[in-house]
Amino acid sequence: MKILVIGSQGQLGNEFQAIQSSSSHDFSFVDQDNLNITKEAEVQNYIQKASFDVVINCAAYTAVDDAEEDEDLAFAVNEKAVKHLVNACIKHRMKLIHFSTDYVFDGQHHKPYTEKDKVKPLGVYGKSKRAGEEVILKSNVSSLILRTSWLYSHYGQNFMKSMIRLGREREQLQIVFDQVGTPTHARDLAQATLTCLDQHKIWENQQKLYHFSNEGVSSWFDFAKAIFDKEHIDCRVQPILSKEYPTKAQRPHYSVLDKSQFKSDFKVEIPHWLDSFRNYYQESLTTAKIL
Repeated sequence: MKILVIGSQGQLGNEFQAIQSSSSHDFSFVDQDNLNITKEAEVQNYIQKASFDVVINCAAYTAVDDAEEDEDLAFAVNEKAVKHLVNACIKHRMKLIHFSTDYVFDGQHHKPYTEKDKVKPLGVYGKSKRAGEEVILKSNVSSLILRTSWLYSHYGQNFMKSMIRLGREREQLQIVFDQVGTPTHARDLAQATLTCLDQHKIWENQQKLYHFSNEGVSSWFDFAKAIFDKEHIDCRVQPILSKEYPTKAQRPHYSVLDKSQFKSDFKVEIPHWLDSFRNYYQESLTTAKIL
């Protein structure tokens, strides 16, 4: 199949570029410099010039705190642009794969969230991502939504890179321990998406929603400790409560995702986050752009 990946310079888009040779599909990559998906005319003009079978949308506004003061842009990218992609996919009979977030939940659960659990986003970021989900789910586009959590990668900006930088600059850091989720290696999400492409009969002519993250549970404090141990960074990490570290956006205290449906339908095993974390360090950095 001919695949168009939008958002090619982000964490996930770069991972698709890194693994494309392992797939039989024909990939094309664009980023905001080539295609502004918030403008419908640009989307239609670009897509009608080529015959794609699937659009993979990796583009998103992900600055959780900034979104509180930049609501218009967050919704422009996470909802309005999704409408443009849905319309183009319907018009040109293409399938759509889109990514969402654990932040569509309010974090009041004490067991992993399933796809059937009620959504209740706490901040603008989560609300805008949920709005994008609804655009797809209320359409008749052949589509797949994958909700994920706490992405990290050799590419782009993420919690891991921030911790490495701050840990080398400071003697002590305070990290919240009462926000619990699952760190997810973006490479695993990209590989899972290729599995979904190869088994597209499962979701085509439907609007399917699945959860995908690595297995296991971690707090941000636990994740930071694991990073410093692996990097041999001598920075003392102090666990604190979220209320001791106020942020513009409220975050869910618990957002672990239940992957049972994904594993059952696609017949895959998902690695534990610590195993994927170790694999992150085994990957060749010569092929990665560390920004």
